[in-house]
Amino acid sequence: MKKAKKETTLRQQKAGPRAKKADGESAVLAQIAAMPGPDRAIGERLHAIIKANAPALSPRLWYGMPAYAKDGKIVCFFQSAQRFKTRYATFGFMHQANLDEGAMWPTAFALKELTAAEEAKIGALVKKAVS
Repeated sequence: MKKAKKETTLRQQKAGPRAKKADGESAVLAQIAAMPGPDRAIGERLHAIIKANAPALSPRLWYGMPAYAKDGKIVCFFQSAQRFKTRYATFGFMHQANLDEGAMWPTAFALKELTAAEEAKIGALVKKAVS
């Protein structure tokens, strides 16, 4: 196990940033594909929204869940409901996200489904987060 991880790390170090981004995206898409129906649908839509609104973010796994980083630091993430045994999935932002607004603002959102209205809100938040 350690040997395989070391080989992967060495391969990634030799590869350029584009290859690392592709590996990260493959891992994220595989993780999303392995999720049960409702979480998978939300994960697929979130991935598309994030890619469309913040193409500079690099997809990668973070604690086994899809996340999106800028300059190596996680900006936003998705947690499936099934994995964490909750009644809703979570889409959240880390402190690197530029979402500060006054003295208080939300950093995570519960998701049961995504409608066009939620997709628009998420797109706007992601754009703001990387601005």
